[in-house]
Amino acid sequence: MSVTDIATRRDAETDAETFDSLNPANGEVVGTYPVHGAEDVAAAVARAREATAFWSSLSFAERAERLRAWAGVLTRRLAQLCEVVHAEVGKPHGDAQLEAALAIDHIAWAARNASKVLGPRRVSPGLLMANHATTVEYRPLGVVGVIGPWNYPVFTPMGSIAYALAAGNTVVFKPSEHSPGVGAWLVDTFSQVVPEAPVLQLITGFGPTGEALCRSGVDKIAFTGSAKTGTHVMRACADTLTPVIIEGGGKDALLVDADADIAAAADAAVWGGMSNAGQTCIGVERVYVHERVYDAFVSEVTARARQVRAGADPGAKIGPITMPSQLGVIRRHIEDALARGGRALVGGLDAVGERFVQPTVLVDVPEDSIAVTEETFGPTLTIAKVRDMDEAVERTNATAYGLGATVFSKSRGMELARRIRSGMASVNSVISFAAVPSLPFGGTGQSGFGRIHGPDGLKEFTSAKAIARQRFPIPLALTTFARSEAADKAMATLTTLLHGNAGKLPRRRR
Repeated sequence: MSVTDIATRRDAETDAETFDSLNPANGEVVGTYPVHGAEDVAAAVARAREATAFWSSLSFAERAERLRAWAGVLTRRLAQLCEVVHAEVGKPHGDAQLEAALAIDHIAWAARNASKVLGPRRVSPGLLMANHATTVEYRPLGVVGVIGPWNYPVFTPMGSIAYALAAGNTVVFKPSEHSPGVGAWLVDTFSQVVPEAPVLQLITGFGPTGEALCRSGVDKIAFTGSAKTGTHVMRACADTLTPVIIEGGGKDALLVDADADIAAAADAAVWGGMSNAGQTCIGVERVYVHERVYDAFVSEVTARARQVRAGADPGAKIGPITMPSQLGVIRRHIEDALARGGRALVGGLDAVGERFVQPTVLVDVPEDSIAVTEETFGPTLTIAKVRDMDEAVERTNATAYGLGATVFSKSRGMELARRIRSGMASVNSVISFAAVPSLPFGGTGQSGFGRIHGPDGLKEFTSAKAIARQRFPIPLALTTFARSEAADKAMATLTTLLHGNAGKLPRRRR
Protein backbone atom coordinates (compact mmCIF):
# COMPACT_ATOMS: atom_id res chain seq x y z
CA MET A 1 0.00 0.00 0.00
CA SER A 2 3.01 2.29 0.03
CA VAL A 3 6.51 2.52 -1.40
CA THR A 4 9.27 2.09 1.17
CA ASP A 5 12.99 2.74 1.25
CA ILE A 6 13.58 0.11 3.95
CA ALA A 7 14.96 -3.37 3.29
CA THR A 8 13.74 -6.49 5.09
CA ARG A 9 15.54 -9.67 6.08
CA ARG A 10 14.92 -13.06 7.68
CA ASP A 11 15.91 -13.73 11.27
CA ALA A 12 18.37 -16.61 11.23
CA GLU A 13 16.91 -18.27 14.35
CA THR A 14 13.17 -17.75 13.94
CA ASP A 15 12.96 -17.31 10.14
CA ALA A 16 10.65 -14.35 10.86
CA GLU A 17 10.80 -11.39 8.50
CA THR A 18 12.12 -8.22 10.12
CA PHE A 19 13.14 -4.69 9.16
CA ASP A 20 15.38 -2.03 10.66
CA SER A 21 14.34 1.42 11.72
CA LEU A 22 17.07 3.81 10.53
CA ASN A 23 18.19 7.19 11.78
CA PRO A 24 17.61 9.44 8.74
CA ALA A 25 20.45 11.77 9.73
CA ASN A 26 23.18 9.11 9.51
CA GLY A 27 21.64 5.79 8.45
CA GLU A 28 22.39 4.05 11.75
CA VAL A 29 20.06 1.29 12.91
CA VAL A 30 17.76 2.49 15.71
CA GLY A 31 15.88 -0.77 16.21
CA THR A 32 14.65 -3.95 14.55
CA TYR A 33 10.97 -4.87 14.28
CA PRO A 34 8.88 -7.73 12.89
CA VAL A 35 7.00 -7.55 9.62
CA HIS A 36 3.57 -8.66 10.76
CA GLY A 37 1.57 -10.67 8.25
CA ALA A 38 -2.16 -11.17 7.87
CA GLU A 39 -2.28 -13.91 10.52
CA ASP A 40 -0.45 -11.73 13.03
CA VAL A 41 -2.81 -8.85 12.33
CA ALA A 42 -5.87 -11.07 12.67
CA ALA A 43 -4.60 -12.34 16.02
CA ALA A 44 -4.06 -8.79 17.27
CA VAL A 45 -7.57 -7.78 16.21
CA ALA A 46 -9.00 -10.88 17.92
CA ARG A 47 -7.23 -9.92 21.16
CA ALA A 48 -8.52 -6.38 20.82
CA ARG A 49 -12.04 -7.73 20.27
CA GLU A 50 -11.83 -9.67 23.51
CA ALA A 51 -10.46 -6.63 25.32
CA THR A 52 -13.50 -4.55 24.37
CA ALA A 53 -15.53 -6.41 27.02
CA PHE A 54 -13.26 -4.92 29.69
CA TRP A 55 -12.61 -1.47 28.24
CA SER A 56 -16.16 -0.63 27.11
CA SER A 57 -17.57 -1.80 30.44
CA LEU A 58 -15.65 0.93 32.26
CA SER A 59 -17.44 4.20 32.92
CA PHE A 60 -16.32 7.39 31.23
CA ALA A 61 -14.76 8.42 34.54
CA GLU A 62 -12.84 5.16 34.88
CA ARG A 63 -11.47 5.40 31.34
CA ALA A 64 -10.61 9.05 31.92
CA GLU A 65 -8.64 8.13 35.02
CA ARG A 66 -6.50 5.70 33.03
CA LEU A 67 -6.00 8.11 30.14
CA ARG A 68 -4.91 10.83 32.54
CA ALA A 69 -2.48 8.38 34.08
CA TRP A 70 -1.06 7.69 30.61
CA ALA A 71 -0.68 11.42 29.99
CA GLY A 72 1.17 11.62 33.29
CA VAL A 73 3.59 8.87 32.29
CA LEU A 74 4.25 10.57 28.94
CA THR A 75 4.88 13.86 30.72
CA ARG A 76 7.30 12.42 33.26
CA ARG A 77 9.17 10.52 30.55
CA LEU A 78 8.98 13.32 27.99
CA ALA A 79 12.74 13.53 27.46
CA GLN A 80 12.91 9.81 26.69
CA LEU A 81 10.04 10.03 24.21
CA CYS A 82 11.68 13.01 22.49
CA GLU A 83 14.92 11.06 22.12
CA VAL A 84 13.07 8.19 20.40
CA VAL A 85 11.35 10.65 18.04
CA HIS A 86 14.64 12.42 17.33
CA ALA A 87 16.44 9.15 16.60
CA GLU A 88 13.79 7.75 14.26
CA VAL A 89 12.58 10.78 12.29
CA GLY A 90 15.44 13.22 12.84
CA LYS A 91 13.61 16.30 14.09
CA PRO A 92 15.33 18.47 16.72
CA HIS A 93 14.53 17.71 20.36
CA GLY A 94 12.68 21.00 20.76
CA ASP A 95 10.31 20.19 17.92
CA ALA A 96 9.81 16.66 19.27
CA GLN A 97 8.95 18.12 22.65
CA LEU A 98 6.41 20.52 21.12
CA GLU A 99 4.77 17.66 19.25
CA ALA A 100 4.61 15.43 22.34
CA ALA A 101 3.30 18.24 24.57
CA LEU A 102 0.42 18.91 22.17
CA ALA A 103 -0.37 15.18 22.03
CA ILE A 104 -0.49 15.01 25.84
CA ASP A 105 -2.89 17.95 25.89
CA HIS A 106 -5.16 16.13 23.44
CA ILE A 107 -5.17 13.00 25.62
CA ALA A 108 -6.21 15.10 28.61
CA TRP A 109 -8.96 16.87 26.64
CA ALA A 110 -10.43 13.64 25.29
CA ALA A 111 -10.42 12.10 28.77
CA ARG A 112 -12.05 15.14 30.32
CA ASN A 113 -14.76 15.69 27.69
CA ALA A 114 -15.81 12.22 26.48
CA SER A 115 -18.63 11.91 29.01
CA LYS A 116 -20.07 15.33 28.20
CA VAL A 117 -19.93 14.79 24.44
CA LEU A 118 -20.91 11.13 24.21
CA GLY A 119 -23.08 10.48 27.26
CA PRO A 120 -26.89 10.14 27.09
CA ARG A 121 -28.80 13.39 26.53
CA ARG A 122 -32.47 14.15 26.16
CA VAL A 123 -33.84 15.64 22.95
CA SER A 124 -37.25 17.10 22.19
CA PRO A 125 -39.75 14.58 20.76
CA GLY A 126 -41.85 17.27 19.03
CA LEU A 127 -45.59 17.78 19.29
CA LEU A 128 -46.66 14.72 17.28
CA MET A 129 -44.70 12.42 19.62
CA ALA A 130 -45.08 14.44 22.80
CA ASN A 131 -45.96 11.33 24.82
CA HIS A 132 -42.43 9.97 24.34
CA ALA A 133 -39.17 10.57 26.16
CA THR A 134 -36.37 10.68 23.59
CA THR A 135 -32.64 10.31 24.15
CA VAL A 136 -29.49 9.96 22.09
CA GLU A 137 -26.16 8.53 23.17
CA TYR A 138 -22.97 7.50 21.41
CA ARG A 139 -21.76 3.93 21.68
CA PRO A 140 -18.20 2.77 20.96
CA LEU A 141 -17.68 1.01 17.64
CA GLY A 142 -15.55 -1.81 19.06
CA VAL A 143 -12.06 -2.15 17.53
CA VAL A 144 -10.44 0.77 15.71
CA GLY A 145 -7.42 0.40 13.44
CA VAL A 146 -5.06 3.39 13.32
CA ILE A 147 -2.47 3.71 10.53
CA GLY A 148 -0.10 6.50 11.51
CA PRO A 149 2.44 8.66 9.65
CA TRP A 150 6.14 9.23 10.30
CA ASN A 151 6.32 13.03 10.15
CA TYR A 152 4.49 13.56 13.47
CA PRO A 153 4.62 10.03 14.91
CA VAL A 154 3.20 11.05 18.31
CA PHE A 155 0.83 13.95 17.70
CA THR A 156 -0.94 12.76 14.55
CA PRO A 157 -1.88 9.18 15.49
CA MET A 158 -2.75 10.33 19.01
CA GLY A 159 -5.55 12.41 17.49
CA SER A 160 -7.20 9.09 16.63
CA ILE A 161 -5.85 6.80 19.38
CA ALA A 162 -6.73 8.98 22.39
CA TYR A 163 -10.17 9.88 21.09
CA ALA A 164 -11.01 6.30 20.11
CA LEU A 165 -9.91 5.06 23.55
CA ALA A 166 -11.85 7.79 25.37
CA ALA A 167 -14.95 6.78 23.43
CA GLY A 168 -14.62 3.20 24.69
CA ASN A 169 -12.94 1.45 21.75
CA THR A 170 -9.87 -0.73 21.75
CA VAL A 171 -7.16 0.14 19.21
CA VAL A 172 -4.74 -1.74 16.96
CA PHE A 173 -2.03 0.71 15.93
CA LYS A 174 0.23 0.40 12.90
CA PRO A 175 2.85 3.16 12.93
CA SER A 176 4.83 4.07 9.85
CA GLU A 177 7.69 1.75 8.98
CA HIS A 178 9.91 4.81 9.47
CA SER A 179 8.85 5.27 13.12
CA PRO A 180 7.97 1.86 14.63
CA GLY A 181 10.00 2.61 17.76
CA VAL A 182 7.82 5.59 18.61
CA GLY A 183 4.72 3.43 18.20
CA ALA A 184 6.21 0.69 20.38
CA TRP A 185 7.13 3.24 23.05
CA LEU A 186 3.57 4.62 23.15
CA VAL A 187 1.94 1.20 23.31
CA ASP A 188 4.33 0.03 26.02
CA THR A 189 3.65 3.04 28.25
CA PHE A 190 -0.11 2.60 27.84
CA SER A 191 0.13 -1.06 28.86
CA GLN A 192 1.80 0.07 32.07
CA VAL A 193 -1.27 2.05 33.14
CA VAL A 194 -3.81 -0.41 31.69
CA PRO A 195 -2.31 -3.86 32.36
CA GLU A 196 -5.65 -5.67 32.59
CA ALA A 197 -6.19 -6.26 28.87
CA PRO A 198 -4.54 -5.54 25.48
CA VAL A 199 -6.60 -2.39 24.91
CA LEU A 200 -3.92 -0.73 22.73
CA GLN A 201 -1.78 -3.01 20.57
CA LEU A 202 1.06 -2.56 18.11
CA ILE A 203 1.55 -4.12 14.69
CA THR A 204 4.55 -3.22 12.51
CA GLY A 205 5.39 -3.62 8.87
CA PHE A 206 4.77 -2.09 5.47
CA GLY A 207 1.84 -1.65 3.09
CA PRO A 208 0.67 -5.28 3.21
CA THR A 209 0.45 -5.06 7.02
CA GLY A 210 -1.75 -1.98 6.71
CA GLU A 211 -3.86 -3.70 4.07
CA ALA A 212 -4.31 -6.71 6.35
CA LEU A 213 -5.52 -4.37 9.08
CA CYS A 214 -8.04 -2.85 6.67
CA ARG A 215 -9.35 -6.33 5.80
CA SER A 216 -9.24 -7.69 9.35
CA GLY A 217 -12.79 -6.85 10.37
CA VAL A 218 -12.01 -3.83 12.54
CA ASP A 219 -14.92 -1.46 12.99
CA LYS A 220 -13.17 1.63 11.60
CA ILE A 221 -9.83 2.66 10.12
CA ALA A 222 -8.21 6.03 10.80
CA PHE A 223 -5.49 6.68 8.22
CA THR A 224 -3.00 9.52 7.78
CA GLY A 225 -0.74 9.60 4.75
CA SER A 226 -0.72 10.51 1.09
CA ALA A 227 -3.92 10.81 -0.91
CA LYS A 228 -2.67 8.04 -3.22
CA THR A 229 -2.19 5.60 -0.35
CA GLY A 230 -5.54 6.72 1.04
CA THR A 231 -7.24 5.38 -2.10
CA HIS A 232 -5.61 1.98 -1.49
CA VAL A 233 -6.85 2.05 2.10
CA MET A 234 -10.38 2.79 0.92
CA ARG A 235 -10.30 -0.04 -1.63
CA ALA A 236 -9.15 -2.52 0.98
CA CYS A 237 -11.81 -1.35 3.42
CA ALA A 238 -14.56 -1.42 0.79
CA ASP A 239 -14.68 -5.22 0.64
CA THR A 240 -15.93 -5.35 4.24
CA LEU A 241 -17.70 -1.95 4.25
CA THR A 242 -15.28 -0.81 6.94
CA PRO A 243 -15.68 2.96 7.40
CA VAL A 244 -12.57 5.11 7.18
CA ILE A 245 -11.22 8.49 8.18
CA ILE A 246 -8.71 9.78 5.64
CA GLU A 247 -6.24 12.60 6.22
CA GLY A 248 -4.41 12.81 2.95
CA GLY A 249 -2.05 15.78 3.03
CA GLY A 250 -2.35 19.25 1.58
CA LYS A 251 -0.92 22.14 -0.37
CA ASP A 252 -1.75 24.81 2.16
CA ALA A 253 -1.56 28.50 1.38
CA LEU A 254 -0.80 31.61 3.42
CA LEU A 255 -2.50 34.86 2.38
CA VAL A 256 -0.95 38.23 3.23
CA ASP A 257 -3.27 41.24 2.95
CA ALA A 258 -2.15 44.84 2.46
CA ASP A 259 -2.80 45.68 6.12
CA ALA A 260 -1.05 42.61 7.54
CA ASP A 261 1.70 42.68 10.14
CA ILE A 262 4.50 41.91 7.68
CA ALA A 263 7.07 40.76 10.22
CA ALA A 264 4.59 38.39 11.87
CA ALA A 265 3.37 37.06 8.52
CA ALA A 266 6.93 36.42 7.33
CA ASP A 267 7.82 34.65 10.56
CA ALA A 268 4.70 32.46 10.19
CA ALA A 269 5.54 31.68 6.56
CA VAL A 270 9.08 30.57 7.35
CA TRP A 271 8.13 28.53 10.42
CA GLY A 272 4.97 27.12 8.81
CA GLY A 273 6.83 26.14 5.67
CA MET A 274 10.17 24.98 7.02
CA SER A 275 9.71 23.62 10.53
CA ASN A 276 10.11 19.85 10.64
CA ALA A 277 12.04 20.31 7.37
CA GLY A 278 8.74 21.13 5.66
CA GLN A 279 7.40 17.65 6.36
CA THR A 280 4.06 18.88 7.69
CA CYS A 281 0.73 18.09 6.07
CA ILE A 282 -0.70 21.39 7.35
CA GLY A 283 2.51 23.30 6.65
CA VAL A 284 2.67 26.35 4.43
CA GLU A 285 3.75 25.59 0.85
CA ARG A 286 2.24 28.50 -1.13
CA VAL A 287 2.12 32.20 -0.21
CA TYR A 288 -0.04 34.85 -1.93
CA VAL A 289 0.85 38.44 -1.08
CA HIS A 290 -0.95 41.70 -1.86
CA GLU A 291 1.08 43.67 -4.39
CA ARG A 292 1.33 46.67 -2.06
CA VAL A 293 3.34 44.75 0.53
CA TYR A 294 4.93 42.10 -1.69
CA ASP A 295 8.46 43.53 -1.79
CA ALA A 296 8.58 44.14 1.96
CA PHE A 297 7.24 40.67 2.68
CA VAL A 298 9.70 38.90 0.34
CA SER A 299 12.59 40.82 1.86
CA GLU A 300 11.52 39.81 5.37
CA VAL A 301 11.02 36.16 4.41
CA THR A 302 14.37 35.79 2.68
CA ALA A 303 16.18 37.34 5.64
CA ARG A 304 14.50 34.93 8.05
CA ALA A 305 14.88 31.87 5.80
CA ARG A 306 18.63 32.45 5.57
CA GLN A 307 18.83 32.05 9.35
CA VAL A 308 17.37 28.52 9.17
CA ARG A 309 19.81 25.67 8.62
CA ALA A 310 19.24 21.94 8.22
CA GLY A 311 21.65 19.60 9.99
CA ALA A 312 22.20 17.01 12.69
CA ASP A 313 24.09 19.25 15.11
CA PRO A 314 22.46 21.02 18.08
CA GLY A 315 22.62 24.38 16.30
CA ALA A 316 20.53 23.26 13.34
CA LYS A 317 16.93 24.48 13.22
CA ILE A 318 15.61 21.62 11.09
CA GLY A 319 16.59 17.99 10.63
CA PRO A 320 16.89 15.54 7.72
CA ILE A 321 14.32 14.42 5.22
CA THR A 322 13.01 11.30 6.92
CA MET A 323 11.97 9.33 3.83
CA PRO A 324 14.85 9.16 1.31
CA SER A 325 12.56 8.93 -1.72
CA GLN A 326 11.13 12.36 -0.85
CA LEU A 327 14.44 13.97 -1.76
CA GLY A 328 13.73 13.23 -5.41
CA VAL A 329 10.28 14.80 -5.16
CA ILE A 330 11.67 18.01 -3.63
CA ARG A 331 14.44 18.21 -6.23
CA ARG A 332 11.97 17.69 -9.08
CA HIS A 333 9.65 20.44 -7.79
CA ILE A 334 12.48 22.97 -7.48
CA GLU A 335 13.84 21.99 -10.87
CA ASP A 336 10.44 22.43 -12.54
CA ALA A 337 9.90 25.81 -10.88
CA LEU A 338 13.26 27.10 -12.10
CA ALA A 339 12.82 25.67 -15.60
CA ARG A 340 9.46 27.44 -15.86
CA GLY A 341 10.93 30.87 -15.12
CA GLY A 342 10.92 30.84 -11.33
CA ARG A 343 13.79 32.26 -9.29
CA ALA A 344 15.32 30.93 -6.09
CA LEU A 345 16.00 33.83 -3.70
CA VAL A 346 17.17 31.38 -1.05
CA GLY A 347 18.43 27.86 -1.73
CA GLY A 348 17.65 26.20 -5.04
CA LEU A 349 18.73 22.90 -6.58
CA ASP A 350 21.98 22.92 -4.62
CA ALA A 351 19.93 22.97 -1.41
CA VAL A 352 18.94 19.32 -1.90
CA GLY A 353 21.60 17.06 -0.41
CA GLU A 354 21.85 13.35 0.29
CA ARG A 355 19.97 13.54 3.61
CA PHE A 356 19.23 17.21 4.28
CA VAL A 357 17.48 19.95 2.32
CA GLN A 358 18.30 23.58 3.06
CA PRO A 359 15.48 26.17 2.99
CA THR A 360 14.43 27.31 -0.48
CA VAL A 361 12.32 30.38 -1.32
CA LEU A 362 10.97 30.57 -4.87
CA VAL A 363 9.29 33.51 -6.65
CA ASP A 364 7.83 34.07 -10.13
CA VAL A 365 6.74 30.42 -10.28
CA PRO A 366 3.85 29.73 -12.72
CA GLU A 367 0.67 28.49 -11.08
CA ASP A 368 0.69 25.31 -13.16
CA SER A 369 4.19 24.33 -12.01
CA ILE A 370 4.26 21.14 -9.93
CA ALA A 371 5.93 23.20 -7.21
CA VAL A 372 2.54 24.93 -6.85
CA THR A 373 0.10 22.15 -7.72
CA GLU A 374 1.61 19.11 -5.96
CA GLU A 375 2.54 18.52 -2.32
CA THR A 376 6.30 19.09 -1.97
CA PHE A 377 6.77 18.04 1.67
CA GLY A 378 10.09 19.81 2.00
CA PRO A 379 11.41 23.15 3.34
CA THR A 380 10.33 25.19 0.32
CA LEU A 381 8.02 28.16 -0.23
CA THR A 382 6.60 29.63 -3.42
CA ILE A 383 5.66 33.30 -3.07
CA ALA A 384 3.35 34.98 -5.60
CA LYS A 385 2.21 38.59 -5.97
CA VAL A 386 -1.55 39.19 -6.32
CA ARG A 387 -3.49 42.36 -7.12
CA ASP A 388 -5.93 41.85 -4.23
CA MET A 389 -7.26 39.25 -1.81
CA ASP A 390 -9.97 38.14 -4.22
CA GLU A 391 -7.24 36.88 -6.52
CA ALA A 392 -5.44 35.35 -3.54
CA VAL A 393 -8.55 33.39 -2.53
CA GLU A 394 -9.16 32.30 -6.12
CA ARG A 395 -5.61 30.96 -6.47
CA THR A 396 -5.72 29.35 -3.03
CA ASN A 397 -8.87 27.45 -3.92
CA ALA A 398 -7.55 26.34 -7.34
CA THR A 399 -6.25 23.05 -5.95
CA ALA A 400 -7.49 19.51 -5.44
CA TYR A 401 -6.43 19.76 -1.79
CA GLY A 402 -8.30 21.45 1.03
CA LEU A 403 -6.65 20.84 4.39
CA GLY A 404 -5.51 24.02 6.18
CA ALA A 405 -4.89 27.67 5.43
CA THR A 406 -3.45 30.79 7.02
CA VAL A 407 -4.54 34.42 6.65
CA PHE A 408 -2.72 37.53 7.84
CA SER A 409 -5.00 40.57 7.74
CA LYS A 410 -5.96 43.11 10.36
CA SER A 411 -9.40 43.92 8.99
CA ARG A 412 -10.55 40.99 6.81
CA GLY A 413 -9.03 37.92 8.44
CA MET A 414 -12.23 36.09 9.36
CA GLU A 415 -13.93 36.95 6.07
CA LEU A 416 -11.04 35.61 4.01
CA ALA A 417 -10.63 32.50 6.17
CA ARG A 418 -14.29 31.60 5.59
CA ARG A 419 -13.93 31.96 1.82
CA ILE A 420 -11.05 29.49 1.60
CA ARG A 421 -12.03 25.92 0.76
CA SER A 422 -10.32 24.12 3.59
CA GLY A 423 -11.18 22.14 6.68
CA MET A 424 -9.22 24.49 8.95
CA ALA A 425 -7.76 27.98 8.95
CA SER A 426 -5.68 30.22 11.20
CA VAL A 427 -5.95 34.00 11.27
CA ASN A 428 -2.87 36.05 12.19
CA SER A 429 -1.13 32.87 13.38
CA VAL A 430 -0.04 29.64 11.73
CA ILE A 431 -1.17 26.03 12.35
CA SER A 432 -2.76 27.17 15.63
CA PHE A 433 -5.96 25.21 14.96
CA ALA A 434 -4.07 21.94 15.47
CA ALA A 435 -3.06 22.96 18.98
CA VAL A 436 -6.66 23.55 20.13
CA PRO A 437 -8.07 20.18 21.28
CA SER A 438 -11.69 21.34 21.04
CA LEU A 439 -11.42 22.13 17.30
CA PRO A 440 -12.04 19.45 14.66
CA PHE A 441 -9.10 18.51 12.44
CA GLY A 442 -9.52 17.33 8.86
CA GLY A 443 -9.86 18.41 5.26
CA THR A 444 -11.82 18.26 2.02
CA GLY A 445 -11.10 17.08 -1.51
CA GLN A 446 -7.81 15.21 -1.90
CA SER A 447 -7.02 16.10 1.71
CA GLY A 448 -9.54 13.50 2.82
CA PHE A 449 -12.66 13.40 4.95
CA GLY A 450 -13.76 12.75 8.49
CA ARG A 451 -12.53 14.58 11.57
CA ILE A 452 -10.31 13.93 14.55
CA HIS A 453 -9.96 16.14 17.66
CA GLY A 454 -12.74 17.88 19.53
CA PRO A 455 -16.33 16.69 19.91
CA ASP A 456 -16.43 15.73 16.22
CA GLY A 457 -13.34 13.57 16.73
CA LEU A 458 -14.91 11.75 19.67
CA LYS A 459 -18.10 11.10 17.71
CA GLU A 460 -16.11 9.72 14.73
CA PHE A 461 -15.32 6.66 16.84
CA THR A 462 -18.89 5.97 17.94
CA SER A 463 -22.29 5.17 16.53
CA ALA A 464 -25.29 7.25 17.53
CA LYS A 465 -27.92 5.34 19.48
CA ALA A 466 -31.45 6.82 19.43
CA ILE A 467 -34.08 5.67 21.94
CA ALA A 468 -37.74 6.74 22.05
CA ARG A 469 -39.68 5.59 25.15
CA GLN A 470 -43.44 5.96 25.34
CA ARG A 471 -44.36 7.49 28.68
CA PHE A 472 -48.14 7.24 28.30
CA PRO A 473 -50.62 6.33 25.54
CA ILE A 474 -52.61 8.99 23.71
CA PRO A 475 -55.81 8.77 21.64
CA LEU A 476 -53.95 9.83 18.49
CA ALA A 477 -52.21 6.47 17.95
CA LEU A 478 -50.37 6.63 14.63
CA THR A 479 -48.25 3.49 14.45
CA THR A 480 -51.00 0.85 14.41
CA PHE A 481 -53.28 -0.83 11.88
CA ALA A 482 -56.11 0.00 14.30
CA ARG A 483 -55.64 3.68 13.53
CA SER A 484 -59.05 5.27 13.00
CA GLU A 485 -60.22 7.63 10.26
CA ALA A 486 -60.64 10.27 12.95
CA ALA A 487 -56.99 9.86 13.90
CA ASP A 488 -55.97 10.40 10.26
CA LYS A 489 -58.06 13.59 10.08
CA ALA A 490 -56.65 14.80 13.39
CA MET A 491 -53.09 14.17 12.16
CA ALA A 492 -53.79 16.11 8.93
CA THR A 493 -55.24 19.01 10.91
CA LEU A 494 -52.33 19.07 13.34
CA THR A 495 -49.78 18.93 10.50
CA THR A 496 -51.53 21.83 8.76
CA LEU A 497 -51.50 23.88 11.95
CA LEU A 498 -47.79 23.19 12.49
CA HIS A 499 -46.48 23.59 8.95
CA GLY A 500 -49.22 24.85 6.63
CA ASN A 501 -48.15 28.48 6.63
CA ALA A 502 -44.48 27.77 6.02
CA GLY A 503 -43.18 29.52 2.93
CA LYS A 504 -46.24 31.74 2.40
CA LEU A 505 -45.46 35.27 1.38
CA PRO A 506 -47.07 37.99 3.52
CA ARG A 507 -49.99 39.88 1.96
CA ARG A 508 -49.22 43.27 0.56
CA ARG A 509 -51.15 46.18 1.95
CA ARG A 510 -53.01 48.29 -0.58
